[in-house]
Amino acid sequence: MVDPRAGSPAEPKDLVDLDALATAYYDRTPDPDDPAQQVSFGTSGHRGSSLDGAFNEAHILATTQAIVEHRAHAGIAGPILVGRDTHALSHPAWQTALEVLIGNDVVTLVDAENGFTPTPAVSHAILRLNGLGAHGQVDGIVVTPSHNPPRDGGFKYNPPHGGPAGSDITGWIQDRANELLRDGLRGVRRASTDETRDRVETYDFLTHYVNDLGSIVDLEAIASAGVRIGADPLGGASVGYWGRIGEEYGLDLVVVNSTVDPQWGFMTLDHDGKIRMDCSSPHAMASLVAQRERFDVATGNDADADRHGIVTPDAGLMNPNHYLAVAVAYLTEHRDWDAAAAVGKTVVSSRMIDRVVADAGRALYEVPVGFKWFVDPLLAGSAVFGGEESAGASFLRKDGSVWTTDKDGIVLALLAAEIQAVTGRSASQHYAGLTARHGDPAYARVDSPATREEKKRLAALDPDAITASEVAGDPITRVLSHAPGNDAAIGGIKVETEQSWFAARPSGTEDVYKIYAESFRGPEHLAEVQDAAKAVVSEALT
Repeated sequence: MVDPRAGSPAEPKDLVDLDALATAYYDRTPDPDDPAQQVSFGTSGHRGSSLDGAFNEAHILATTQAIVEHRAHAGIAGPILVGRDTHALSHPAWQTALEVLIGNDVVTLVDAENGFTPTPAVSHAILRLNGLGAHGQVDGIVVTPSHNPPRDGGFKYNPPHGGPAGSDITGWIQDRANELLRDGLRGVRRASTDETRDRVETYDFLTHYVNDLGSIVDLEAIASAGVRIGADPLGGASVGYWGRIGEEYGLDLVVVNSTVDPQWGFMTLDHDGKIRMDCSSPHAMASLVAQRERFDVATGNDADADRHGIVTPDAGLMNPNHYLAVAVAYLTEHRDWDAAAAVGKTVVSSRMIDRVVADAGRALYEVPVGFKWFVDPLLAGSAVFGGEESAGASFLRKDGSVWTTDKDGIVLALLAAEIQAVTGRSASQHYAGLTARHGDPAYARVDSPATREEKKRLAALDPDAITASEVAGDPITRVLSHAPGNDAAIGGIKVETEQSWFAARPSGTEDVYKIYAESFRGPEHLAEVQDAAKAVVSEALT
């Protein structure tokens, strides 16, 4: 159900109270026995609000100390990079983390200009420093809740491989942090603010990242073609990056909004009437979409710039799945990469990508939800691209070496400009060509109510529990509980037919399960697939 104010400008009543947020961060003590107030690492780190007792100073003290102890166990002795986005809770959490790191005598690097730091810039820096090999193993922390509302905070850890930490690491950090919380933080070592200020060191994230962009995107082609680019940081960490990119490479690039406002009062409301910096949402991106005629390509990023939104004059905001398919089609044709290397996608991404990959003569690497599954293949060069349906992706440099092992919304946005420059057609026009060749799928995600026990059963569901033989009139061809690419558990179930599929996964934060579905027979058939999915899952859970 879409809120009636979705896509409308935020009003004063929609804005978070920044003073209350900061006061709660320092003054509220979370209950370590309440699951809602414990440290909990999902696919993108620990997230929550200080107002709910879910993201408070105690959480950051405990989590940072746990990361320090993990580093010691893993033999990571080099510096740690610490970046942050523009959320109101990010700066105090960043300061708290620095005090714990310095208190534990960890060499700590922060942005040289005390600026905001996109997630891809941190991943790029980790890989660069580890590639130089003169510093010992380097890892990183990014203080960000990504596209979450302004009231939220987030905290994630990237090991020396540069990408999101795996569940073996995050599970250990989470458990140790909660142990520290229950013990009253007695195991936490912390330096004073003054000592931290004196001992912290710096790294020029912006310069190293921007100067290296020519190794992955054809910026000369973009400049020569005079592609008009409108870049909207949506008030996030890429705000200082886009202007520098335009200047450095002589691009016709306008930063359409350079405002940084922790309340995000300039945003239009998302589908549920909340402020959310989701660059894949037409409601949150309404202001940029309204300006699409000014530019050949307009782009948006979420608060930590690991996601991308692509706006074209002819189509407005592209569906993330559509753009991923176009990116794969273009890159596999215009890059001289190892022909044996695969293209990665998540199990809930569009099957259009499967058809594009097959057309390119490459293997498909299909994995569960979470960018962590693409880290090793990107590092090894066994995958040239990894993409998620939620508008996150990264790919290799022109020479086939790794760029980042975390999502990079800046590079994917620049790629849309390269596509326009090299082919003379927009990414959305390219997608129209793909549908003419491969069919025009209808794709959507809906939620269905589920109890905590039902969600637990769904996460562990075995394919044999699916007794249905068809979905919306088509015979079932395959039922999966593990991803075909790496045999890792999906955390749910995926059911496929020749012309459609659905996947059901429990929500980690709400009493619902998510149904992702797609049909190459059109929207009406998609609705039938969604109804059938609910019936199939309901039967399997009884």
